[in-house]
Amino acid sequence: MRADRLVATLLILQARGRVTAAELAEELEVSERTARRDLEALAMAGIPVYSQAGRNGGWSLVGGARTDLSGLTAAEARTLFLVAGPSSAVTPEAKAALRKLVHALPETFRAEAEAAASAVVLDPARWGASSPPPPPHLDALQRAVVAGVQVRLGYADRTRNVTERTVHPLGLVAKSSVWYLVANTDAGLRTFRVDRVQSVEVTGEPVVRPDGFDLADAWQDVVAAMEERRNAFRAVVHADAQAVRWLRGRFGPQVVVGDTLDDGRIEVEIGAWSAGALAYDLVTFGDHVEVVRPPEVRDQMARIGAELVERYKPARG
Repeated sequence: MRADRLVATLLILQARGRVTAAELAEELEVSERTARRDLEALAMAGIPVYSQAGRNGGWSLVGGARTDLSGLTAAEARTLFLVAGPSSAVTPEAKAALRKLVHALPETFRAEAEAAASAVVLDPARWGASSPPPPPHLDALQRAVVAGVQVRLGYADRTRNVTERTVHPLGLVAKSSVWYLVANTDAGLRTFRVDRVQSVEVTGEPVVRPDGFDLADAWQDVVAAMEERRNAFRAVVHADAQAVRWLRGRFGPQVVVGDTLDDGRIEVEIGAWSAGALAYDLVTFGDHVEVVRPPEVRDQMARIGAELVERYKPARG
């Protein structure tokens, strides 16, 4: 996780005095781009990190090599602990590293750094729901990513059909409360939902990383592809002003707000997976929204409405 890397990066700088992005990348087993991004994040957060170009250049902490963090100001230490991780989101190892880091700080602002480390909490659960437990095989996949070894997955698809495949684990991403494994396969980069993983068997064979692979960039490609699929089906609706706010809350970036009509309603274009998926979502908006096109969504809405009327019509006495 990034919190672990930021702490490790700072400690490596303290121990070595000066490192290049390439040396840091090799030490932390990440791409050079990721190492440089972490160094830049520390600098932007106010940590006294600077780069020097040239043959003997690299990244250093202002003041030269030190074995403690006494060169940090109170504000810099506070910022570091805020950046290094909301207390509910980091691993036990990262929390242990932060505790050790606290003891390296001057006593005069140690308490403030400790308060900063626990000042932010991430709660992935929606209102009215509890946070889901981590997937059962998450720890095993984390170890495989860190160790850089291939694994044989037992994986269930959407139809719950389980197959086995050997993959090269490259990184893990948590989006909302769902964990995803980004892995290299014979068919190229693929993404797997960790909660669908049925088994993990470590093969011992080393992971083959694509040239220039960066987890953050790879995940952005996944998100872009997913958004494109989610917008594959488009529909136009007429909605009142209040419903436009609701639509934005429900569909997010899939909503494109158009012109205001003569009757005061607003034309809105919405992207979705399919006509059926969109109809089931829109039916909850009642008469605040009218589907204009395509006819498939109107037909689906009419069918759902007829089924509801049949189900809930008053019994004849």
